[in-house]
Amino acid sequence: MPDRAKLPIVYVRGFAGDTSGINRVVQDPFYGFNEGSTHVRVGPDNEPAFHQFESPLLRLHLDEGYQILVQGGQEAYLDTHERIPPDSMWIHRFYDVSASTWSTKAREFRVEDAATDLLRLIRRLKEKSGAPRVHLVAHSMGGLVCRCLIQKILPDLGENPADHVAKLFTYGTPHGGITFDLGFGVLERLRDAIGINGADIFGPERMYEYLTPVAEQREDGPPASWNAREMPVGEGAFPLHRVFCLVGTNPADYDVAHGLSAAAVGVRSDGLVQIDNARVPGAHQAFVHRSHSGRYGLVNSEEGYQNLRRFLFGDLKVQAELVDHRLPVGDGDTTWQAEVKLSVRGLPIVMHERLAKHWCPVQLPKPDGGGAAPVPLATAFLRGSAPRPEDTATLRHVLHVRLLSLRQRDGILRFDDHLEQTADFADILVVDVGTRDSGSPGVWAAWNSRIAGALRAHEPTGDPLGDEDPRTGVWVAHVPFPDSARPLLGDRARIRLTVTPWE
Repeated sequence: MPDRAKLPIVYVRGFAGDTSGINRVVQDPFYGFNEGSTHVRVGPDNEPAFHQFESPLLRLHLDEGYQILVQGGQEAYLDTHERIPPDSMWIHRFYDVSASTWSTKAREFRVEDAATDLLRLIRRLKEKSGAPRVHLVAHSMGGLVCRCLIQKILPDLGENPADHVAKLFTYGTPHGGITFDLGFGVLERLRDAIGINGADIFGPERMYEYLTPVAEQREDGPPASWNAREMPVGEGAFPLHRVFCLVGTNPADYDVAHGLSAAAVGVRSDGLVQIDNARVPGAHQAFVHRSHSGRYGLVNSEEGYQNLRRFLFGDLKVQAELVDHRLPVGDGDTTWQAEVKLSVRGLPIVMHERLAKHWCPVQLPKPDGGGAAPVPLATAFLRGSAPRPEDTATLRHVLHVRLLSLRQRDGILRFDDHLEQTADFADILVVDVGTRDSGSPGVWAAWNSRIAGALRAHEPTGDPLGDEDPRTGVWVAHVPFPDSARPLLGDRARIRLTVTPWE
């Protein structure tokens, strides 16, 4: 597919804390998005190994040809240039006005002010580049600044956020706020009451203020049904399919406050943001075993970058769902979970993994004898121009699927017939996306258990899967499970693959 016109990218950083933290942040010309890493945990023992990641800023410069334009400062560059290239990267330096290291008086930080300043930057970039919109890439609290712009600032002005923002990608953003496993809610109430270092912005009262348009706000605060994680839907709302949430699942390597933060937030987190709070319902998402920041952080990771690059610049979207499954009916105290891992050929990392040991398996509804609703497993964004092995005509990704059952009696787990870390079903679906002789899309899929020899030597043969959807631009096919899965999932269980163009 031909390359599409590129759009400016604006990076928005996370929370800095008090004035001393803000003063440290503003010393960095790129607010931390230029930081790379050299550590990766690989292998069966999860031990550190060397892997050089150059930073998301430099990688987009190298891989996509994006330019970093600074001439004594971004604002100075914009002031002295009538035109700028659309394929350029910018840092939203919203903390500069709140630092005490300049000659000007420091302004108190407010999310609403940061979002208003972001809109001003976007307007300048659009005017000088001729681009219709920009991409926003945000870490942690930066995602809340972006949502404040999208959900409050622009609606208050009567403007459609989709007229300014093309896509929003968030790394570890606390979309649902920051909550703790410890304290039974006392720590959150104390934080929100005192507002120490401005951390009350992660509590529901303040989040409701900066995520809700003035016309919709209630004087008595958020209603009981209000959920900070949810973004508006419907006419005039920013499209959820243009939002991607990268969720970290590794609290152990988050060493802020000597590990006290991770201990307070709990194991179901990246060390600062709990897994459930890092997601917007209805948005795209990927789970990676990375911590909130630091040596093994989300932003300075190959996993984060590869998800970011494909979401922004991919041209195909492949969705995989479990459909028409019927779990065994019998012991009502059996809980069923699915584990999934998504890998793309040619990459040194796993793009998406939801595992029980990382506290984020896919929960399957309890069997009731009827067919269950479709269960989303993974979404892959692919690039037709991506490098591939010589003489290979397809884009390949694989989906590891494991089915686990946990049995209880009177609320207590039963281990009398339990085999630890053993799945009831495990296999790998190998999916190749290419082009038929006619020029139309073609998809081949095979379970690894039916492939002889090394997977790297496998090449799809025969006719591709047939398209079951008559609509133009949508390609759908169903892949039956191997016979070994039928006693667990039923005779009709299938993986539904949906391929659509991605822009």
